[in-house]
Amino acid sequence: MNNFTIIGIDDKDHPELPEQARAAIATHHVFSGGKRHHEIMRDNLPEPHLWIDITVPLDDVFRQYENHPDIVVFASGDPLFFGFANTVLKRLPDAKITLIPTFNSLQTLAHRLLLPYHDMHVVSLTGRPWHEFDRALIEGQEKIGVLTDREHTPATIAERMLRYGYDNYIIYVGEALGSDTETIRVLVPDDAKALTFRHPNCLILYRTYERQRHFGIPESDFELLDGRVNMITKAPIRLLTLAQLDLRRYQTLWDIGFCTGSVSIEAKLQFPHLHVVAFEQRPEGERLMEVNATRFGTPGIITRIGDFLQAELDDLPAPDAVFIGGHGGRLDAIVQRISTRLPHRGVIVFNSVTPESCELFANAVTRHGLNVVDSQHVAINGFNPILIMKALKI
Repeated sequence: MNNFTIIGIDDKDHPELPEQARAAIATHHVFSGGKRHHEIMRDNLPEPHLWIDITVPLDDVFRQYENHPDIVVFASGDPLFFGFANTVLKRLPDAKITLIPTFNSLQTLAHRLLLPYHDMHVVSLTGRPWHEFDRALIEGQEKIGVLTDREHTPATIAERMLRYGYDNYIIYVGEALGSDTETIRVLVPDDAKALTFRHPNCLILYRTYERQRHFGIPESDFELLDGRVNMITKAPIRLLTLAQLDLRRYQTLWDIGFCTGSVSIEAKLQFPHLHVVAFEQRPEGERLMEVNATRFGTPGIITRIGDFLQAELDDLPAPDAVFIGGHGGRLDAIVQRISTRLPHRGVIVFNSVTPESCELFANAVTRHGLNVVDSQHVAINGFNPILIMKALKI
């Protein structure tokens, strides 16, 4: 069994370590951490010593750890705060860990700003996709602490915010916090997108006003396909469809035949935790989704243009909820392809406008391992009645 002493440090050239950390360093021979940690700590380590660089792939790092029962690991700030201690706990749950933390970078930035941070929503973009950051923006979190990397920089973050209309934040950027050259800048997104920043850095977004978060968006507010209002799911039908999908329970929605993107956008606004993948055969759909997603502030919707039955799916998150908005007369084949990826208790919702399509859907889902569990008959104004059908995989 491995024994780990994990010490949190900041970016000072000569960090001030507590007695417990100094004693651990003096009594150990094997040390590990990132290259930057080695540069900072080199003069504090005994000679001779062995240093194991923490680099990806981590499998190789942990293979090296197997040869050494006692290891001191250096990590940034609080090693349990999106830090390496979490990785050790996951990979080696039986390991003994002694933790010696210091302030994490977001705590340090909040201290410099005298900004209370007990209610701050924290997002890590360090080696991670945009999803949780997008979610925080859509939810309208008042304070958002963001950990960055060399791809997700303050400039690219500000650019993404502005693209989707989130100019309602002040950005506090802390660079090289704890070092002799630390810098703190107070910016608006429009200024931040044009600047360069030293790494490492982190930022806190502070909301200046509450942006409108739409619910039941009127059809006329969307950019429409050739101006055809009959090519969009009407707001009441859209909301009933989302209710049938029961998206709070699920993680990934596929919207097949999205046209203007209204269902995907409404779903993302009401359930920002969702991963949304939208498919559309018409090439015009790509522009429509871009225009409407930016108009209503819904970043992160994955769009695929072309025939769904020919689309590459292996690189996409598997759905646990599916809305079929268009089928081009190939409903059975579409349901069959969905069913191979849908988990137990996954759901498909289909809006039928004719008795024929109702029968086609009912037969298709039964043939491919699902049951129709609910139907709602709805008529809006003078439009043809719609049957909202819900099928569950059994």
